Amino acid sequence: MPRTDNDTWDLAHSVGATATGVAVGRALATQRPNAVIDDPYAAPLVRAVGVPFFTRLVDGELNPGEVDANAVFGMQRMTDMMAVRTRFFDEFFLTATGGGNSAEATGGGNSAEAAASGNIRQAVILAAGLDARAYRLPWPPETTVFEIDQPQVIDFKSQTMRELGAAPTAHRHAVAVDLRHDWPTALQRAGFDPDQPTAWSAEGLLAFLPSDAQDRLLDEITALSAPGSRLAAENMDGGGEGAQMMQDRMHQTIDHWREHGFDLDMTDLWYFGERHDIPEYLTTRGWTTQLIPMTELYAASGVSLDIDDNTDVQAFASFGYVTATRA
Repeated sequence: MPRTDNDTWDLAHSVGATATGVAVGRALATQRPNAVIDDPYAAPLVRAVGVPFFTRLVDGELNPGEVDANAVFGMQRMTDMMAVRTRFFDEFFLTATGGGNSAEATGGGNSAEAAASGNIRQAVILAAGLDARAYRLPWPPETTVFEIDQPQVIDFKSQTMRELGAAPTAHRHAVAVDLRHDWPTALQRAGFDPDQPTAWSAEGLLAFLPSDAQDRLLDEITALSAPGSRLAAENMDGGGEGAQMMQDRMHQTIDHWREHGFDLDMTDLWYFGERHDIPEYLTTRGWTTQLIPMTELYAASGVSLDIDDNTDVQAFASFGYVTATRA
């Protein structure tokens, strides 16, 4: 179902279902031998949402290879992507805060960047979904983690984690607000201090925003960021051609999934068309940025990127990850 203005969702429908699908990818990546990430809460959260197709995947009743058939961007590919993406954002937060040993915390690897230490003591996870970093990362003492998402999503995850007996490893503050509304005010009312440096993550978020909303979000982050603040986000090609090709592949994949009981509409959720290149946009607003190609992160994580079709290679190459530091 195409997006509409001020649309809402829970974790079993629309944009919310993509958050559950991402948690499936993290759960399957965690279950792999020699896993590069460790998210013990991903599978229990997926089971709590209760989408049968997703639950059967994390419980091993369905084989990802069988449900994908010959699709390139299916559950197997998503599991690879979630392993790489999760490791990147885990290490970003641990680097920014100086928390634990990032290689141990994320399940493997020893990147030079992760070896650096930081002293940031407040983090903001935008569109947190089923992200469990506030419960599973070794945050330094006195670190506060703010999670922002729609009220239904925040309430569901908070209640489920309590039922699982999970305790946050940082001071967790859940901020139940739609990012299209006045979230900066809600965040500050929850205790956020704009005079202190912050580690921000926009993971799996920007493609779900129109181009003007992406700019507005980055401007709001900038306005709230004291010197020394850091930001990690994805970056996709300005014309959206790579994203469009990837979504087209997902349409094909979902057709295969329907043969195994998948009955959700998860297509047409992204916004396409021209949008600003994130590193360039942030640079003009006082950030020092670095763009990391997805292929480089795959190599650093030891995850194979097995794509032969040139069109799919082009789609994949259009994505990268950005880290930025506020001057």
